[in-house]
Amino acid sequence: MFRDVKAVFERDPAARGFWGVFEVVFTYAGLHALWNYRVAHFLHRHGVPFIPRLLSQIGRFFTGIEIHPGAQIGRGFFIDHGMGVVIGETTIVGDDCTLYQGVTLGGTGKETGKRHPTLGNGVVVGAGAKVLGNITIGNNVYIGANAVVLKDVPDDSTVVGVPGRVVRQRGARVASALEHTGIGDPIMLKLDALQRDMARFEQELRAIQNRDSSGVSENPEPEEPRSTQ
Repeated sequence: MFRDVKAVFERDPAARGFWGVFEVVFTYAGLHALWNYRVAHFLHRHGVPFIPRLLSQIGRFFTGIEIHPGAQIGRGFFIDHGMGVVIGETTIVGDDCTLYQGVTLGGTGKETGKRHPTLGNGVVVGAGAKVLGNITIGNNVYIGANAVVLKDVPDDSTVVGVPGRVVRQRGARVASALEHTGIGDPIMLKLDALQRDMARFEQELRAIQNRDSSGVSENPEPEEPRSTQ
């Protein structure tokens, strides 16, 4: 419990000072959802039927955060804001991870058994991101807001986009054949191509006209001699 509160103070600049402790303990929905989960998970591990799921639904009702009691969550876990966060049954989360609002650690609907992601230590998942399927996210990975991650991610990486792709690894930029900032408007690309074609046709037509006009002036047809009779 102390580690959970400490995680809030380490990662949320709004939590500070003596009265901040009371504010965090009594008003942070992410912390309440986490403590509720830890009780439900304890009961789930000991084979208690029904009650763990009931507790998770109660926690969802009061916090807007749904954590299945079967999920495995490490120490120092922090959910910032938290509304709309969903964590599936077979999810595994390492130590010192951070999730923002709207994050889903879910399944694809096509798998059985282990069907939710595994997060390493120190992972940060940005607001609205979706991490789906039985995939592994390495240690110290940052997943950008609204990314959709469907494949494994190596340690010390930054992932963005839909579908998610690694853009930085161990501090170095990863070259990509597809840069989202370089994608043009398809209509404008067509218009540009049409304009280039028209310019080329005009040049060819002008060249033909110049050739014809120069041929008339330099090589005039000889006049037939007139009869004197």
